[in-house]
Amino acid sequence: MDHDMYPRLFAMETRMVKWLHQLWNGPKGVDIYGTATVGSSEACMLAGLAHKWNWREARRKAGKDTSRPNMVTGGNVQIVWKKFLKYFDVEPRIVPLKPGNYRLTAEDLDKYVDENTIAVVAIAGQTFTGEDDDFEGIHKWLDDYEKRTGHNIPMHIDGASGGFVNPFLYPDYKWDFRWPRVQSINASGHKYGLVPPGLGWVVFRERKVFHEDLVFYVNYLGGEMPTATLNFSRNGFQIAVQYYMMLRLGFEGYKRLMQHTLDNAIALRETLVQSGYFEIMNTTQRIPVVAVTLNKKVTRFNEFDVSNKVREKGWVLSAYTMPPNAEAVRSLRVVLRPHINHNVAQELARDIISACTYLEEHGGNAAPPELHAHPDRSSRAKC
Repeated sequence: MDHDMYPRLFAMETRMVKWLHQLWNGPKGVDIYGTATVGSSEACMLAGLAHKWNWREARRKAGKDTSRPNMVTGGNVQIVWKKFLKYFDVEPRIVPLKPGNYRLTAEDLDKYVDENTIAVVAIAGQTFTGEDDDFEGIHKWLDDYEKRTGHNIPMHIDGASGGFVNPFLYPDYKWDFRWPRVQSINASGHKYGLVPPGLGWVVFRERKVFHEDLVFYVNYLGGEMPTATLNFSRNGFQIAVQYYMMLRLGFEGYKRLMQHTLDNAIALRETLVQSGYFEIMNTTQRIPVVAVTLNKKVTRFNEFDVSNKVREKGWVLSAYTMPPNAEAVRSLRVVLRPHINHNVAQELARDIISACTYLEEHGGNAAPPELHAHPDRSSRAKC
């Protein structure tokens, strides 16, 4: 934003970056840096660029080749990371999923991490099942790797969904800057940050992580203004709304809303499982996401049939196949938002079970789409 024309909004943004740094247990006594962005997509790309620039500078100082950067992620990452890798010429090192394990763990990292790895991206509240990656296991593996090789690999935490849930519901859970290798975190204000669509946040461990070469200084709007975002112009109203929500609700208010939403998700999950049609995919229920797959005994219809049938009642229910190497697994996913109360969540459960009862009698005919129907960030808000 134009800092001269909108000084109050810029002051709000600066304060909220400090609040988020504190909320995510950033180190004290450091120069704090971060920014509001157009959703988590821009936030992820800024973090990725920072890690690429830092890796390249370190390689140049060591007199080593800088032409082959790579980034290690799990197959559960959202599409924005694949965009970053392609747009900014970084080799993708994507660890495949396995049926029954839909998150990134330390297993097989030795096949993907090397001296050209700019960062390992781990997710807090992944798109497909809502689970977290194994932060502790990955961090410990990278510690051991540095002892063996001397290569210091940073981590980025994609907290698009979990960034505004974990701190309030699980304050003792280490997913954030408490892990020393975590150098940057992003989150979506328009998910569980409770603001309208179009706001993301990226916060760095300290100012020096965001490379100075990525900052531009312009003076054609009046005074000299640093700008380090991909979008020069953007809406500012979400920043004011986020500021209001933080002041209005405070820590206890966010905690109460997140617990209310999680309770409704757990109730929905239990109702679906008790119907006998579904099995749970996310064994750890940290954020209000319910991911289920049909019981193997169900043979007359599939998850896409269920999604099509409940649409008749007005529900937009995500159905998709999992990424490699778990393509054979199909899933139904419900993301509960804070405005969905217990009665509405149970109404959804009844409509899903009713659809299954109908399909069991009449059969279904939906086939999985040719291309994997992987959900994008916008689809998270539909249920």
